[in-house]
Amino acid sequence: MMMMAAPTLEDYWYEAETQEICRVKVPSILNDFIENQPSIVERFYTKLYSVPPNKTDEPQQILFHSNRICLVGLAKEHVAFEKGIRSISFEVGKFDRSENKVSGRKKSGGMILQADSTLALVTCVDGSVYKVRSCVQGKLVEVNERIVSRPDLMRTSGEGYVAIVMPKIEHCDVLKEKLLSEEAYREMCEKK
Repeated sequence: MMMMAAPTLEDYWYEAETQEICRVKVPSILNDFIENQPSIVERFYTKLYSVPPNKTDEPQQILFHSNRICLVGLAKEHVAFEKGIRSISFEVGKFDRSENKVSGRKKSGGMILQADSTLALVTCVDGSVYKVRSCVQGKLVEVNERIVSRPDLMRTSGEGYVAIVMPKIEHCDVLKEKLLSEEAYREMCEKK
């Protein structure tokens, strides 16, 4: 039996080769890396905001995807982040939003939500409690149970959403008109 020598680092070294497809040179992925590539949230979602008129320190962010899925969460300027979030609960009144079960393409079985329906309760370190409202009329697809064990995840755009809500197609245009665009929200924040 013949013994083989252990592979060295040089055996695994990648050397870029020039390739052509239909006489078009394919650029190397190593040399053409885009360092400031926009995130998935920046590329595929429209950022919309809801600011209650009497509670301007409690803004919420809605990430609206072209397939009409909405990720609902707290905006980075929400007062709960300043105070420090201790816990998140999906038990709101007589409903436990975490028990929501949907099936199929039309998400049958999903809880029907109004724009002012409470999705979750956020409890801060100082004991204050804030409601996370749906802001979107539609069906509750799922809640983000990861934020229960990791409340700090709520600061991460795209991952720190509280719930996924699917509005009806006919409500999408009205929804976009009611909520603030990112530019309008930034202008409002600068005026404070």
